[in-house]
Amino acid sequence: MRNIAIITARSGSKGLADKNIKELCGKPLLAYSIESARQSGQFDKIFVSTDSGRYAEIAKRFGADADFLRSAETSGDMAGSWDVVREVIYRLEQSGAFFDRVMLLQPTSPLRTAADIRRCFALMEEKDANSVVSVCEMEHSPLWSNTLGEDLCMDKFRQGNYCETRRQDLPVYYRLNGALFLVNREELEQSQMLRHKSYAYIMPTERSIDIDTEFDFKIVECYMREGKTNE
Repeated sequence: MRNIAIITARSGSKGLADKNIKELCGKPLLAYSIESARQSGQFDKIFVSTDSGRYAEIAKRFGADADFLRSAETSGDMAGSWDVVREVIYRLEQSGAFFDRVMLLQPTSPLRTAADIRRCFALMEEKDANSVVSVCEMEHSPLWSNTLGEDLCMDKFRQGNYCETRRQDLPVYYRLNGALFLVNREELEQSQMLRHKSYAYIMPTERSIDIDTEFDFKIVECYMREGKTNE
């Protein structure tokens, strides 16, 4: 089996300027994903997909490949992560490089560890899965959530069987945390990744922070400086 990690690092950002290379505790953000991929020992190739020559040079400095830049079609705001992954895979295959399994790593999840990556691969083997996707427990149950009308009335905000249920007695809900997506190569041809034989890899909430804003960045920075990133 040949495995590739694809790290998606488009330049610029509306929420946090150049967040993918913003320095976090002495290293650019995307370096953490490169390092966890390298330390996992699972990959034959680690590729950073970017539209920026500057980002590509940073990626190479930390041990990843960035042999070509994104096309105009995958460089804009509307391009999805899987569009980017497919572009990388197709271009590599045109040059004679083929892979059996693909892991998408988003640089905005720097608390993901090499052990997390290894466990995803182990789970794929154990379940004979088509895909493995990381999730974490939701911070707040959706059973105590609802929409609000323009009048802000909450008369029917809490409804159903869980209206009087204690928080600790509510069913556990999980959400995608964006840290890990592992798929067989054939799954890239499907429009829906979470389909037949897809399994969840559960990560703790404290390693599931996805950096989108300055506030998220500060939380991760504080967490790292306090040395709480080890498992």
